[in-house]
Amino acid sequence: MKVDADDQQTLSSSVIEDESDTGFVDRLRELTSIEGSANALARKAGISQGGLQRYLKGGEPTRKVLIKLADAMGVDLLWLMTGEGSKGTARRDVELVTEVPGMEDYAFVPLYDAQCSAGDGAWNENCRVLTHISFTRYSLRKQGLTPDHLSAIRIDGDSMEPVLHSGDTVLIDHTRTTIEGEGIYILRLDGHLYAKRLQRQFNGISIISANKEYDKVLVPQDQLHELDIIGRAVWSAGWL
Repeated sequence: MKVDADDQQTLSSSVIEDESDTGFVDRLRELTSIEGSANALARKAGISQGGLQRYLKGGEPTRKVLIKLADAMGVDLLWLMTGEGSKGTARRDVELVTEVPGMEDYAFVPLYDAQCSAGDGAWNENCRVLTHISFTRYSLRKQGLTPDHLSAIRIDGDSMEPVLHSGDTVLIDHTRTTIEGEGIYILRLDGHLYAKRLQRQFNGISIISANKEYDKVLVPQDQLHELDIIGRAVWSAGWL
């Protein structure tokens, strides 16, 4: 998840609970139990183990830490902060989060189940929203990206290793459905989504897997209309 490095301000007591309320600590302990240990949760979220221990004792986390924890565990950010809503499925009314002081500078991009089968309808027609990923609006503007045209999925399989690993999250720009030079694009085939590098050739488009165990596939010019490009991958733990 991408957040600006200078976002270190702590949330006000109105965002989580009063210090006397153990609700946040209880939710954090629940996530710790799911992951198996506090150390395992800290590693998965990319935060310090000492910091997590402080939060388990009632310390107040920063926005950056809350976002990392919610993303790592696939839980709703608002549920983690306040206990409202559903834990396991991201709330669709995530704009409520922007009403929290300091959160209005963030855009929340839906993370969909990568194992979706969309059929002939919209690519995300039968996809489940797992959670929402937070990006600063400033960082998206710098990349020329509009939040309403973005979504995210998790990679499944090893065909793009070592560039993308199974379980990695990629951000998709759905405005880029035509090939603008070589890049990683998300394709739909038989109702499933795949990340592949596409490269223009004189006689068509090459579909390339980073893993050399997979063969390159050429889509000839007269079959390009069958190539269903959902969008271009623009971020995965860094801008692509």
